[in-house]
This record gives sequence, C-alpha cells and structure tokens, in this order.
Amino acid sequence: MKEKYPYLLVILGAMLWGTTGTAQSFAPDGAHPIAIGAVRLAVGGAALLLIAIWQKKLTLYNWPMKETILATLGMACYQPLFFMAVSMTGIAIGTIITLSSAPIIAGFLEWLFSKKRPSTSWWIATGLSIAGCLLLFSNQGSVTIDPVGALLALGAGASFTVYTLVSKRILDKQPPEATAAVIFSFSALLLAPALFILDISWIGTTNGLAVSLHLGLLATAVAYLFFNKGLISVPSSTAVSLSLAEPLTAALLGVFLVGESLAPMSWIGVGLLLCGIISLTISPELRKNPTLMNQELS
Repeated sequence: MKEKYPYLLVILGAMLWGTTGTAQSFAPDGAHPIAIGAVRLAVGGAALLLIAIWQKKLTLYNWPMKETILATLGMACYQPLFFMAVSMTGIAIGTIITLSSAPIIAGFLEWLFSKKRPSTSWWIATGLSIAGCLLLFSNQGSVTIDPVGALLALGAGASFTVYTLVSKRILDKQPPEATAAVIFSFSALLLAPALFILDISWIGTTNGLAVSLHLGLLATAVAYLFFNKGLISVPSSTAVSLSLAEPLTAALLGVFLVGESLAPMSWIGVGLLLCGIISLTISPELRKNPTLMNQELS
C-alpha cells in the first residue's frame, strides 16, 4: 500500500479536478470563462499561501527560478486556454483534446529533454486511458470541431504538461505546500487584470460565491496539494496520464449526481479508463522502477 500511496494522491487530485464541470454548471450565466479561471486561481492561490505560511513551509531560498517561472506561466496559461476551449468546442471535445493530448506531450517532452523513453507498460496503460476517454464521450451525437477551440485545447494540454514536468524539478528542492503556494500565487497575479476588465459581479450571488469557493478551495488548493505530494514520487508522464481520472470523475458525477445517462459505448470507455489508471497504479514494472522508464537513451 505504501508504494501505491503517491499514485493514489495524484488520482485523488485529478478526481477533485473532475468536479469542476459540475460546479461550473451552477455558475451564473454571466460568468465569463476567463473570469472563472482568474477567480479560481485567486481563491486557490490565497488558500495555498495561507496553508504554506501556517505550516511554516514557505521560504525565500533555494528556488530554481527558471522552473518556477515556467511552472507559473504553464498554470496561468492553462486556465484561460482550457475554459475558452471548452466554451468554443463544448465540454466533451475540449476535455478530450486537452486531457488526451497531455500524456502524449508529456511522454514526448520527457523523452526529448530527459533522454528517457517511457516504458512499454506506460504506453499500454496510457493508450487504454486515452481510448477510454474517447469512448466515454462517444454519445455526444454529431460534433463540429471548432479549429480555433481545438488549438486552444491543445495549448491547454501542453500548458498543463509543462506545469507538471517543471513542478517535479521544483519539488526536489521545495516542499509541495510551498511549491503550490508560490506557483499559484504568481499565476493568480498574472491573471489578476482579468478581474478588473471582466464582469465579476456574479461572485456576489449565492451560486457564484459557492462555485468560486469550491473551484478555489477544493478543485484547486486541495487538489493540487494532493497532486504535488504524489508528484514527488510519481514520474511526470505517469502523473499526467493519471490525470485522466478527471473526465472519469466528471462523467460519473453527471450520472449519479446530475442524472445524466451514458450510452453503452461510454460505459465501455469508463471500463477502459479504469483499467488504464489501475494499470499505472499497480504495475509490477512501476514498483520496481520508480522512474517508470525502461531505457536510458544515449
């Protein structure tokens, strides 16, 4: 159980991200996607900063500046890119493109920069998860993909991947609480102008406040604390693949909480997603080699 614990933390973080779609469905109609992302970062960043200060984990020393800047830009870009992509392509297509592209980008970047090739078990498990994600949303009927929205979704997937890869390097020198606090606080500052340009009066409504607190506290602060704690021991490419627990959670919440129905092919997708995530978590190869890489390239 101890060996699987970091993987479960990553999965729990992704499951909390999976509640964002359901939460946003309760947001007032006037809530702009970029404003939602900015509010999410502002609330989450403030909460993470308070947690790090309270636990005395925050320090001004030994911060790798290049990685910190890249992680901040990755997270700051991810929020507006993802929410805008979803608004243009729809939740299903935006989620599929973003989350299905992220593991592939992660594996490629780790191969390119770390000179390490993802293991066969990673490719199989990630392939199962991506196939499951595609089948999960196969009951959407006729779909017209907005090319601009698709590019934004790919950008969101790349941004999340960059955040994950460079955050892992920061975690070698800083605790997860401080890492999340600094990255999200700086990211919130980068998106702060949106709070003054766009209408955020919807926050004053009951639903708006509840959605803001949920997205900021649970779906951001708690979720990324779990994710960062797990990321200390979990390879970046695997962590990105495990994040596919997000659409799985979103779909199951839609069925059991909102009352939506899934087609038979979508339930097959749920099964494939579960198989892929479980394989990444319990694979004997992963337990023997915590870097999840089976070949060092020359």
